[in-house]
Amino acid sequence: MYRPRVIPVLLLKNKGLVKTVKFNKSRYIGDPINAVKIFNDLEADELVFLDITASKEKRTISLDLVKEIGDEAFMPFAVGGGIKTLKDVEEILKAGAEKVVLNSVLHSNMNIISDVALKFGSQSVIASVDVKKNFFGKYVVYIKSGKKKIKTQLIDYVKMIESKGAGEIIINSIDNDGLMQGYDLELIKTISEVVDIPVIACGGAGNLGHFKEATQKSFASAVSAGSVFVYHGPRRGILINYPEKNELNKVFAN
Repeated sequence: MYRPRVIPVLLLKNKGLVKTVKFNKSRYIGDPINAVKIFNDLEADELVFLDITASKEKRTISLDLVKEIGDEAFMPFAVGGGIKTLKDVEEILKAGAEKVVLNSVLHSNMNIISDVALKFGSQSVIASVDVKKNFFGKYVVYIKSGKKKIKTQLIDYVKMIESKGAGEIIINSIDNDGLMQGYDLELIKTISEVVDIPVIACGGAGNLGHFKEATQKSFASAVSAGSVFVYHGPRRGILINYPEKNELNKVFAN
């Protein structure tokens, strides 16, 4: 039976794992390598690591950390954070990552997607698009960890990403990030209906039902989340977790 991928997105700050709410208020979660070991045991589909301060600090995600993750991870993983050049991508892939996640660089150099796809294949490129509603309820694209909005219209932006050869798009709702109240289904559906490449839903998942909604109501090809994989219970105690395969199969089968 086909089942959509379910992907933990793990945020890095100073080489530690953190979790944010609406891209702010980062809370320390723990050691990333320890999290990888746990997700190995729980047989996660994939992992995504994003260094949320790399662009601001004008650096790329730590290659040493990527190598450590690569040495431990049994599943495919992608990394992002401060990537600007083809050389950056090459070093990250050589360090062990299967995919790179490109975000802020796309605003100034969308052609980097074509460069990476040509050399390493489209499957190695994930474009990450962070979106927030403005005062009038219109979707606006943000870069620099949600700190800077751009003028390009959302639909034009994702179509351009697709035309340049990206393998997938992570569409992330800044408004819903960390709230665990569900995805922005309208946002996901809007993107899923205008591109043919896989769309990965992100931002707001709090339970398995939200995963089902994103795929069945909004046509996401895969789902990703942060809080639901690092918190447990109403008081949000820290506990790295991942659903069992039969549990996921049951959710998506109904």
